[in-house]
Amino acid sequence: MDQSVETLELLGALLYAVGWLCSLCTTMMPFWLTLSTDLLPTESLEVGLWKSCVVQDLGLQECRSYNSLLGLPLDIKLARILMCAALGFGLVGLVLAIMGLNLINSCCRQMDELSLKKVLKAAGGMLSLAAGILVLVPVSYIAHLTVVRFFDKSVPDVVSRWEFGDSLFCGWTAGVLHLLAGTLLLISSLYLQEQNQNLPVHIPLVPVSQRQRSIRIRTEYI
Repeated sequence: MDQSVETLELLGALLYAVGWLCSLCTTMMPFWLTLSTDLLPTESLEVGLWKSCVVQDLGLQECRSYNSLLGLPLDIKLARILMCAALGFGLVGLVLAIMGLNLINSCCRQMDELSLKKVLKAAGGMLSLAAGILVLVPVSYIAHLTVVRFFDKSVPDVVSRWEFGDSLFCGWTAGVLHLLAGTLLLISSLYLQEQNQNLPVHIPLVPVSQRQRSIRIRTEYI
């Protein structure tokens, strides 16, 4: 097995795991949007997918979960659905990618096992790409809405405006890591397929019986 293939798949699996953890943190952290006012400069309002928090400069934090699902804005509902789907796709793909690593049960190198590992790794890479897209869509959409509302001329300048929170940057990082991990896993799968085509094919030798041998000798004699 080429060392470059093992390096690519290990790097892809590592980036996959880090990306999935970043996606989980993005989903759970209540820091998607932040708002600071001049009336209360020592406090800031943080909004997430599941709850909103009031954070003070002294480190105190008070959070409250949303009471109603139907009363949430459309962008929050969409972000919830897509982030949960990204976590599900990412977890399944990560398990498949780990099962497709060549270091797992590396003592066996039969053609069937290598083909199965290639399929598992390719499936994990595709799910990683899907998870990356599912993460980037809600994060970028909420960031777009925040920029549009921030530069809205119809809102007076004295009114405070929402700004980017830490969860958005964490989400962008998760999406990029998912895309990189999926690309590396797919590349390693293609390399593995080329190596499988270059492997020698084992042709079993069929023993010739004594009767067949005698018939062949007579035929050659005639």
